[in-house]
Amino acid sequence: MPTAFLNTQRSLHADGYARTLAALAVAAALLAAWAVWLFQARVSRYEVTDNARLEVAQASYSVQASVAGRIVTNHLVLGAEVRAGDVLIELDANPERLQVREEQVRASAVEPQIRALEAEIAATEAARLREQEATRTAIAENRARLQEAEAISRLADGEAARLTRLQQEGLIPQREFDQGQAEAERRRAAAESIRLTLSRLEQEQNTRAADRAAHRERLRGEITRLEAQRTASAATIDKLRYEAERRLIRAPVSGRLAGVAVLHPGAYLAEDDRLCSILPAGRLRVVAEFPPPAALGRIRPGQPARLRLHGFPWTQYGSVTARVAAVAGEIRNATVRVELEVESAPALPIPLQHGLPGSLEVRVEEISPAALVLRAAGQLLTGIRSPYGAAAR
Repeated sequence: MPTAFLNTQRSLHADGYARTLAALAVAAALLAAWAVWLFQARVSRYEVTDNARLEVAQASYSVQASVAGRIVTNHLVLGAEVRAGDVLIELDANPERLQVREEQVRASAVEPQIRALEAEIAATEAARLREQEATRTAIAENRARLQEAEAISRLADGEAARLTRLQQEGLIPQREFDQGQAEAERRRAAAESIRLTLSRLEQEQNTRAADRAAHRERLRGEITRLEAQRTASAATIDKLRYEAERRLIRAPVSGRLAGVAVLHPGAYLAEDDRLCSILPAGRLRVVAEFPPPAALGRIRPGQPARLRLHGFPWTQYGSVTARVAAVAGEIRNATVRVELEVESAPALPIPLQHGLPGSLEVRVEEISPAALVLRAAGQLLTGIRSPYGAAAR
């Protein structure tokens, strides 16, 4: 009996030792596997924000009233497609149109006046030429008469000198001598009269030429004034047409009316009043806002991301995959803007469109669990806090 008991005790002791060794071996294997996983495995880390949305790559255009005025016609319809140059709002431009007509009438009256003045200048020039030719003929005729009168006067002077010698010698009577002297005086007076007439004709020609030149210059000055008036009228018409055109508020780009102000014909529109926004057609992108600690130095171009749309459960509709395209280099409104290119999108029952909100996950790194634990422990021990209210990662 004692021998059997001892054998039983030995057997139980051996079995307990074996189980202990087996348990230790299993624990060691599990510990080794955990250590390998802790240091060799890779865990993806994501930065997440609920402030994300789909946007058209081209920015929307806000249309404002360039001038104040009363609405005549309103073509703004929410969701309507418009092309660049289409009239969206027509303001009252009747005052400008009436002024354009007034300036056109004034300008149309200038042209006949200019033609009449030009015709008068041409007639004056023709009369000047005819008068100049007539005066030239008269002067030539009087010069010829003067030459004849001077020749006769010289002859009479010679005869008077001969009679003087004869009279001094007592060869002729006094009466003949006096007649000779009188004839010589008459011939000299006739030559002087022709000379004075010739001088008067030349002076009159010069005076008339000066008067006609002054008259011609006055007419040309009047034409210059009328031409300046015509040019000013044309400039005024262009300005008034420009002002009238400004009262046709047109679409600056092609796209869809995404936001429309409620306006009615007859309402008064103030300058810079917002009328609508136009969303250009184009590819979609994802725009997200991240806290600076989550974005700066962590989110970089090329990192993959996933957008889950609010209101459309991702388990049913799937998610939109994207890739970081650009990260803002400065902080605006306590956030950092991140833009992402859409790579693929599920076949949703609704079309993806501008403005759909969602939550965005950006894979920023792959790290071992051990490094992740050490990082968390270090942050916990140092108590580093983010200036934006969350613990810095």
